[in-house]
Amino acid sequence: MYKIYINGTPLFLTSTKDFLNLKLEGENFIKMKYVGKKKFLHNYIDLLEKNTSFDAIVLHSIDLEKMWDHFYSIYKIIEAAGGVVKNEKEEVLMIYRLGYWDLPKGKIEAGESREEAAIREVQEETGLQKVDLQDFIHTTYHTYLSKKGKRILKVSYWFMMTTTESDLIPQAEEGIEEAVFTNLASFFSQPRKIYGNILDVVEKYRVFNS
Repeated sequence: MYKIYINGTPLFLTSTKDFLNLKLEGENFIKMKYVGKKKFLHNYIDLLEKNTSFDAIVLHSIDLEKMWDHFYSIYKIIEAAGGVVKNEKEEVLMIYRLGYWDLPKGKIEAGESREEAAIREVQEETGLQKVDLQDFIHTTYHTYLSKKGKRILKVSYWFMMTTTESDLIPQAEEGIEEAVFTNLASFFSQPRKIYGNILDVVEKYRVFNS
């Protein structure tokens, strides 16, 4: 199954078999069988780009990978990598950027591995230098429009990391206003503006460490 955030709303692409067991939160859904034509996908992409009233849209097919290939071909792909960084107090590093709480990540540069990019981006965006890469956590997908109106699909690879450092320097030139280590339970005890894909990464991290 693939979960792609379009304009903040998740689009699920799933096999017909898994569709029967899919549990969703909320009340306002569209659930449709994929008919095998890209125009069908374009219709739902357009709907999500112009509308935020849905809790989710679910498209299912007996050939999930064919549907995914069709969806994938509609977009220019940009790959990114980032990290969930834990300190010695079991606190997690969060950053505040453009009005949202986020995790450090950035575009994978030419010649870099996903792991190398994840470490570099954490270092650049937070000022940490001693970062130890641990396990892979999750892949997230979200879309946006370029300044020229081209559809972009960002594929982000997330890794667990540890550090013994505590001094943080937010990368101001990237719009990062704050970088803090925080206890996740207390952090999420208060309402926060945070992207859905970041919440998914945090939840995967919690499950991984439970």
